[in-house]
Parts: sequence; C-alpha cells; structure tokens
Amino acid sequence: MTQLNFWAIFVAALVPLIMGFIWYHPKVFGKAWMQEVGLTEEKMKGSMIGVFVFSVILSGLMAIFLQFVTIHQFGALGMVGGDEMNANDSYHAFMKDYGMAYRSFGHGALHSFMAGFLFVFPLTAINAMFERKSWKYTMINSAYWTVTITIMGGIICGWYAVDGFHWVTQK
Repeated sequence: MTQLNFWAIFVAALVPLIMGFIWYHPKVFGKAWMQEVGLTEEKMKGSMIGVFVFSVILSGLMAIFLQFVTIHQFGALGMVGGDEMNANDSYHAFMKDYGMAYRSFGHGALHSFMAGFLFVFPLTAINAMFERKSWKYTMINSAYWTVTITIMGGIICGWYAVDGFHWVTQK
C-alpha cells in the first residue's frame, strides 16, 4: 500500500507538459507571459524536444515527492523505520484499519493545492522579487504550478493500485 505507484507517477509527470501547452498558449496566458519575461516568438523558435523530455523527467521527480505529500500512509511507514516487512504489530494494525483512508483524488488535490499556495507561490514570489520581475509574472507562474501540482496530487493520491488502473472510492 505504501509502495511507489509508477503508473501514477508517469501519468502525473505528463501533467505539467499538458497544462503548459494550455496555460502558456497565446490565447490563454502565453502572450502576457512572453511579454513579462522578454521573449519573442522568434526567440521561441527551434527544437524543444530536449526541453520536453527533461521536463517530463523533472516532473517525475516532483510526482515522486507529491506521493509523500498526499499519501499519509507513507508517514506511518516512516514511523517504523521505513521497513514494511519488519514493522511491528501496531503498524500492521494501523494499516489494516486506515490503510486506504484519505486515498482520493480530492484529498490529494487539496494537499497539493496547499503545497502550491503555501510553498510554490512564496518560492516563486521571492525569486521574482530578486529578479525584479512583476507581480503579473509571479501570478502567472505561481498559478500555473499550483493548478498543475493540484492535478498531479489528485492523480497520485487517488490512483492507489501499483499493479493496475484502480481508483479508491471514499467511504
């Protein structure tokens, strides 16, 4: 139950790319973002395959981290030293009673949204202030990442099966 779900990680790692295509499209926030960062369509031309591939890899790292933010059962495993095979009876009793508690898309989305608002937004804002970027720039990028990791966290927390495509139905 507390194993990494590589299917969920892979699908969640694609979310930033998909959301980026939508969010930074010229008809959404793309023109405003390009203006804020000083880019032109001419500067944006060229092969992006390396950027896309490396972005998915880095997004995979984010997805792995989000499992620890959204799935509370990882914390229970950490309390016994991280070794499920040698865990004590109280750990196994806890997992029997609460092993799938709070495993839903909504729960994962909530915790990821909180991470976006309470961590990503301040981090982006601090960098933007030192880089002398505008609040418009800060809000475009912070909102993108908050929405993106909210969806990623929902996928990761709600998609519980390591061996397939199963979703938890909250009691």
